[in-house]
Amino acid sequence: MKFSINQSELQNALAVVLKGIATRSTLPILSGIYLDARGDSLTLQATDLELSIQYTVAALVEEEGKAVVPGKLFSEIVKNLPDAAVHVDAEDEHAVITCDTASFSIKTLDAEDFPGFPHVDVQQEISIPFSQFASMVKRVARVVSKDESRAILTGVLITVEGSNLKMVATDSYRLAITETELPDAGEDFQAVIAGSFLQEIASLPRTDDPVKLALAENQIVVTYHETVFINRRIEGNFPNYRQLLPDSYATRVGMEVDRLVAGVKRTSLLGQSSSPVKFDINVASQTVLLSAMTQDVGSAQETLPCAGDGEDVEIAFNYAYVLDGLASVETEKVYLEVQSSLKPGIFRAEEGENFLYLVMPVRIS
Repeated sequence: MKFSINQSELQNALAVVLKGIATRSTLPILSGIYLDARGDSLTLQATDLELSIQYTVAALVEEEGKAVVPGKLFSEIVKNLPDAAVHVDAEDEHAVITCDTASFSIKTLDAEDFPGFPHVDVQQEISIPFSQFASMVKRVARVVSKDESRAILTGVLITVEGSNLKMVATDSYRLAITETELPDAGEDFQAVIAGSFLQEIASLPRTDDPVKLALAENQIVVTYHETVFINRRIEGNFPNYRQLLPDSYATRVGMEVDRLVAGVKRTSLLGQSSSPVKFDINVASQTVLLSAMTQDVGSAQETLPCAGDGEDVEIAFNYAYVLDGLASVETEKVYLEVQSSLKPGIFRAEEGENFLYLVMPVRIS
């Protein structure tokens, strides 16, 4: 196998497929990247047997062939080469990489041992503009659970009904929902997909190409800009989040997002990681008093203006959860809806941006 390719293009390709290599496997072949040079393109593949990634890039192929190179080492070498043409010549058990005045010889693995790229029968498929997909994922994926014992909560529920695309995530303490109109969505669609996997795709370089999500029997196939990702779907029933959403509220106030974020950050300085920030809403004076207290340390409070109606109410939240939710609000104002101090509070973005963030309250002692 012999091919030449620009250093920056090869580095970009490796940055994508490197996410698929196994880091803790006992099978050395899974720590490698499979290179297949044919025609006028180079195809790179990596897999840890759960996630498989395939990336195709244009290359000048002198001799067609395949090889498996050590993933991390090959990537480090390419990353440190000058921005010029990289020549790779692989035969028998070695690959020689030359670029400008630098030359490396590395041992290769047997390409015959590399697992074949999965071929799946796609049952449903939807197409989403990449920028829309990425911003929706960033809003909800931070809420997924890190607890692997409840696998379903480590995923994001993606549904399409008619022309409405919705993404939902929860870790049982908070819940994030974002939705948008998707006129060319195609058929109805429902799947729970790992939040970490969706974040990897959302962090890829932005292009005009859409993201295509397709369902197979127990796998999800994502195609985006010359790259194919195949990952396992998360099996199980996603919690019935709709029953958490109240039909009404006792109090609803609007606040400026920037001022609220700054106020919560300042107030939380006096709270410890486990200390909540209390929201004391006074409708008559149109203010929200934020306060936090830690015994033997001190207390902090800050008054913010608000606009709204309903009853006066006190409610406390984990401040880190509040800041997480507010970081996903892209409008200037946010609305806080409260039923009582013991029921979840809901932060809603202004109209035009369909984003809702529900947080379980902390009992006020």
